[in-house]
Amino acid sequence: MMEQFEFGQDSDGEVVRIRARGREVLSLPMINRGTAFSYEDRIALGLRGLLPRHVNDMSDQLKKVYDQYRMQTTNLAKNLFLTSMQDRNEVLFYRLLAEHLEEMLPIIYTPTIGEAIQLFSHWMQRPRGVFLSIDAPEIMEEALLGYGHDADDVDLIVVTDSEGILGIGDQGVGGVRIAVGKLAVYTAAAGIHPQRALPVVLDTGTDNLQLLNDESYLGLRRARVRGEEYDEFVDQFVRTASKLFPHAMIHWEDFGAANAHRILDKYRNTHCTFNDDIQGTAAVVVAALLSAVEATGVPLTEQRFVIHGAGTAGIGIADLLCDLMVADGMSPEDARRQFWCLGSRGLIHSGLGDRIRPFQQPYARTGEDLQWWSLDRPGHYTLADVVHNVHPTVLIGTSAQAGTFTKAIVTDMASHTEQPVIFPLSNPTSNAEAVPADLLRWTDGRALIATGSPFGPVRMGEVTHQIAQANNALVFPGLGLGVTVSRATRVTQSMLSAAATAVAGVVSKLRRPGDSLLPEMQQLRMVSATVALAVAAQASADGVATRELTNPVQDVYAAMWQPTYPRVEAI
Repeated sequence: MMEQFEFGQDSDGEVVRIRARGREVLSLPMINRGTAFSYEDRIALGLRGLLPRHVNDMSDQLKKVYDQYRMQTTNLAKNLFLTSMQDRNEVLFYRLLAEHLEEMLPIIYTPTIGEAIQLFSHWMQRPRGVFLSIDAPEIMEEALLGYGHDADDVDLIVVTDSEGILGIGDQGVGGVRIAVGKLAVYTAAAGIHPQRALPVVLDTGTDNLQLLNDESYLGLRRARVRGEEYDEFVDQFVRTASKLFPHAMIHWEDFGAANAHRILDKYRNTHCTFNDDIQGTAAVVVAALLSAVEATGVPLTEQRFVIHGAGTAGIGIADLLCDLMVADGMSPEDARRQFWCLGSRGLIHSGLGDRIRPFQQPYARTGEDLQWWSLDRPGHYTLADVVHNVHPTVLIGTSAQAGTFTKAIVTDMASHTEQPVIFPLSNPTSNAEAVPADLLRWTDGRALIATGSPFGPVRMGEVTHQIAQANNALVFPGLGLGVTVSRATRVTQSMLSAAATAVAGVVSKLRRPGDSLLPEMQQLRMVSATVALAVAAQASADGVATRELTNPVQDVYAAMWQPTYPRVEAI
C-alpha cells in the first residue's frame, strides 16, 4: 500500500485517501490535480497559497493541455510533452489520452515510441519502472517492492529485456519506455488502474555497440549475457514476481527471437503469462484474417498462407491459425501444411538442418514437398519462388524488410486469386513490406489489406479503401482486463482465439467495398471490453478462472477505471 496515498471504493464511488500534505501532494502525479483542487481540498491538504486562486475543472484543464499538445511541432516533441504531463498529473494525462486515443496512440506507442526509446539515455526525465540488473540480482525483491505494493495490489507486470524493440533491435535499458508505453495503453484502452501495474526492464547488457560507446548510456555496460546465467536471472524474476504478486499476469515484451518463444514455452503452463509479440500479434492478425475470410467466402481451412518473416511474430500467427483450423476439424499436420514460412535464408525447409530454430521446425517443408518446384536458382527458395509455386491466397509480412512485396510478386499472386489477402505488418512504417496504395494499384483494387503501422485511406476509382491497422492494442488491453476480472491462473490458446474472434465480431460483415478489416481505434474501449468478456468466459470454460462473473457485462464495466478525479479524503 502506498504510504502517501491510497485509492479505494466506497458507496459513493472512487476515493483517494491522502496522507501527504502541502508541496508533497503536488509532487505526486497520481494525486496531483493542480488548479482543479477545490477550496475545501486545498484547506484539508495544506495547499492554500501554493496554487493560483482560481479553480479549474477538468474540462478546462483538458482544453489547455490539448492546445499545448497541438503546439508541438513533431511527433517526438508530442511524445515528450505527454511523458512530461504523465509525470505531473497522471489522471489528466489518461483523460486526455482517452478522449483523443486514435490521434495519440501512435505517439505514446508505435511508431513514435521507438524514437523515444533510442533517446532514453539522452533525455532528462523522471525514471518510471523497475530496473533489474543482472549484475545485482540480490536486490530484485527489494526493487520490486520499491513501488510500495502489497500482494493483492498488482494485476499486471509488463517486462522487457529490450533485445527486439519494434523493428529497431537491441536498445538496452531504454526499452523500459516500451513497458511504460504498453501500460499506458492498457489503462487508456481497457481501464487497467495505473496503480495496479508495474513496468519492468531486465538489464542483461546490450550488444548495441553505439550504446556501449555512448558516455550518456544509462544501462549496464557489457555485452548481453546469454546462456545459463541469463536463464537463471529470468527464472529468478518469475519466481520473485510471482511470490510477491501472485495474481499478476506477466506480459513479456520485445524479447529477442532466440529467447521469446523459449521463455513463453517454459512458463505458459505454470504461470499466468503472455507474450504480446507472439500471441498478441497473432490474435490481431487472425482477427483481420477472419474478417478477410468472410469477405472472400473461402473457408480458413482452404486458404494457402505464405509468411515472410518466420520469427516470433510470424510463427505465432501460424500457430494460432493452426489452432483455429484444428478446431474446424483439420488434423494439426494437415493444418501446418497450409503454411509456407520464410526466414532470413528463404523458405524454412528440412535441408536447412540445424539452422532451423525449434519453434520453426513444425513448419519446415520436406524435400518431397519441393521436388517439382520451378526455381530461378536451383536450391534457393526465395519469396518470389514460393509465391510462384504455391499460388497463395494470403501473404503476410513480418520480416522488417522494406519493399519485399514487389510488384512482380504481388501481380503473380493476384493472377491466381480473386481477392488476395496481403498484410505487410512490419513496423515502423519504413520497414513495411509494401504500402497499401501500391498493393491496390497492382491488384486493380482487389487486395484485402491490413498493415502494422497506420496508413491513410486510399482512393481508387469510386471506392475509398480504409486500411486496417493490425495494432496489438486491439487485443492485449482487453486480454489483460479479461484475465484480471476472472483472476485467471493461465492464458490459454483458446483464450487467445476467443480474443481474435471477438475483435473480428466487432467488424462483422464488410458492408461496402473498401471497408476496414478491423475496428477503428476510436472504438478501442468498447473493443477492449468486448475482448475482456470473451476472454473471461473462455477462462471459465477452460477451468483457469478463479473468479466467476455473476453479471459479466457489469463486472467488466465496473473493473474499467475511469480517468476522473476521485473524491479526496484527507487522513
